[in-house]
Amino acid sequence: MSRRPRFPWYVHVILVRPEQVAGNLARIRAAGIVERVPNVWQVCLGVLRMWHRIVFRSGTVGTSAAHPVRPTWRARLLHLRPLRFPFLLAERAVFPLDLSGLASSPDDLVSHLLGAHHDGNQFAYDLRILACEPGKLEEVRARARAVVEQDTPRSRWLRDLVVYERYHESLLAAVERALAGDVALPDDEARNPDIAFDAYLAWCAAQPETPAATWRAWRRGEIRLGATRVPGAAVAGAR
Repeated sequence: MSRRPRFPWYVHVILVRPEQVAGNLARIRAAGIVERVPNVWQVCLGVLRMWHRIVFRSGTVGTSAAHPVRPTWRARLLHLRPLRFPFLLAERAVFPLDLSGLASSPDDLVSHLLGAHHDGNQFAYDLRILACEPGKLEEVRARARAVVEQDTPRSRWLRDLVVYERYHESLLAAVERALAGDVALPDDEARNPDIAFDAYLAWCAAQPETPAATWRAWRRGEIRLGATRVPGAAVAGAR
């Protein structure tokens, strides 16, 4: 019987469920999704990068540059992100302790896509993860279509929860493209770890492999938590 890996306390603090993360990384490695799969410590650095984004680039999270706020009173109220946050938690649409998505279940990621606003092509990150789970993209399509086509208290609530107009229509179009195999992104977005899961994994895999190596790289000024592009060779999924 193989022994379960044991992780230092600080890895549990950063990842919360490192065993789940390690298991998902093993599945990604077995599936050959990317050339280089990061280790658990490198994903810790990826989570710290996400926290850096939330603190210093908060305008890239939960906002829309292309669509207006829905005219309903709930959407106008939920446009204020601090007021929106407890409702997102209650809906299980956000997971503050899992910023990488690698510690969440597929069902959690489906709820996240349906209830938490993603701007532009930010759908691509979670759809890429769900593509590894049989039937989950089809589930997202069916549930997004229900929101778009049905006028029920539940569909009206989800439309208001994401705040901005045409969110679920955009999600439905994105998952349709994913199911058709059209997962390519413009090159700048394919290299952006905020948008592309492959780019996030590539960013993590390019980081130091141990805490000691990270400390040395930090002292040399080589750690860039605010980087929004993956340098070097083209990332899979670019066009």
